[in-house]
Amino acid sequence: MQLYVAVTPQETTLRFRCETAYAAYRIGEGSTLLRQNPLPKENGGLLLISDVRAPAVPSPDALCEAVLRECTRRKANGAVLDFESAPRKDLLDFASALQQALVPKSLALFVPEGYASAAAQAGVIVGTALSGGNLREHLHHASKRYGNRLALDVERVRMDFPLPCRSGKGTPLTGIELKELMERISPSVFFSPDLCARYFTYRGETGPRFVLFDDAETIKRKLQLGRELGASAAFLMWPEVQDIAEGLGLLR
Repeated sequence: MQLYVAVTPQETTLRFRCETAYAAYRIGEGSTLLRQNPLPKENGGLLLISDVRAPAVPSPDALCEAVLRECTRRKANGAVLDFESAPRKDLLDFASALQQALVPKSLALFVPEGYASAAAQAGVIVGTALSGGNLREHLHHASKRYGNRLALDVERVRMDFPLPCRSGKGTPLTGIELKELMERISPSVFFSPDLCARYFTYRGETGPRFVLFDDAETIKRKLQLGRELGASAAFLMWPEVQDIAEGLGLLR
């Protein structure tokens, strides 16, 4: 399983033991590819393309050509479509065309689950951040569906939930907020095998609360689970894991 760390241009001076995905690209007007600078002239890795504020793409082929030129110029190994919005027809067409442009040149492509059918040869990124259920079962079903196309988005969990929580949605915590909360209440911390994360409970002003969080050890367990289930790749976001980079062995 290939491990990638997604970094911004400001973090390209760091030396990683794994591959990098450069979060420096988004879609511009007129089917253009916009790049955030500065980036090294030649860096390998993957181009990470965001759909934030993405305008309509009238010419998917033109956008594909721009991505391919950038891959060639930077000696990149492929691209990741970091699309978070609901799938759009123009972006589905772009994903399909990009697969046809990259695969014959042995360049990788990774897409979100919503784009899996549009790019049937691309890696499919499945998230590991669950607030309920069983992570192994979740990834097992994904593995049966996608086979070796499965790739993991190992999002670091730090969430505070009310109890009960029927919606399954909690309040995100920053690293500082989690640290200050734990210092204030000195909780007993447990490990959830089902969620592959640590947790504790406490009483807040409005009633009982449940906090779910990841550390270096739980992230390593999630990565190992991905390997066991045949995932081809996994992605970490550098801002989420930089404080535990040593524990994950990410830096040279």
